[in-house]
Amino acid sequence: MKPKIVFRKRIHLKDFSYKGFYCYFITICASNRDPVFTNKIVVDYIIKILRSLAESYKYSVWAYCFMPEHLHLLLEGHSETSDLKRFISMFKQKTGFWYKRSYGKPLWQINYYEHVLRREEDIRQIALYIIENPLRKKIVENYFDYPYSGSFEFNIRDLS
Repeated sequence: MKPKIVFRKRIHLKDFSYKGFYCYFITICASNRDPVFTNKIVVDYIIKILRSLAESYKYSVWAYCFMPEHLHLLLEGHSETSDLKRFISMFKQKTGFWYKRSYGKPLWQINYYEHVLRREEDIRQIALYIIENPLRKKIVENYFDYPYSGSFEFNIRDLS
C-alpha cells in the first residue's frame, strides 16, 4: 500500500519576490491561537520591536491591531531592498525568542498570511478595516478606545 502524500497549501505567491515598493495586509496568529495579546507588557514589547524593524527594513506601518490571538499589519515598503519575507522572519524571531524566554512557550504559529495590495486598493480604507476589527468583534464601542491598535504613520482618530 502506498503512503498517502500530503501537500501543504502554498500560502505565498509562487513567482513574486516580496521585495520593493509594495503594500501588504498581514495576519500572524499566536501559537495555538492563545490569547496572548491581552497582556500590555507583551503588546508593548512587540510594538517596540515592530517599530525598530520597520525602520531597519524600510517599511511604513500604516496600521496594526493586536486582537487577543492574532495580529494584523498593514505595511508598505519604501525601498527596492524592502524585503517582506526577511522583515516578517526577523520580527517573528526577535519577538518569539523574547516571549519564549519570558513566558516559556512559543509565541507564533509557523506561517502567516499576506495579501499584496493592488494599486486600486485604498490604504486608508484597509487601515480603517484593520483598526475597526475590535469594534466588529464587539470588544469596544469605539475603535480608538482599543489600546492595542494604531499606526506609526498617522493618528487613527483621523480615519473616520
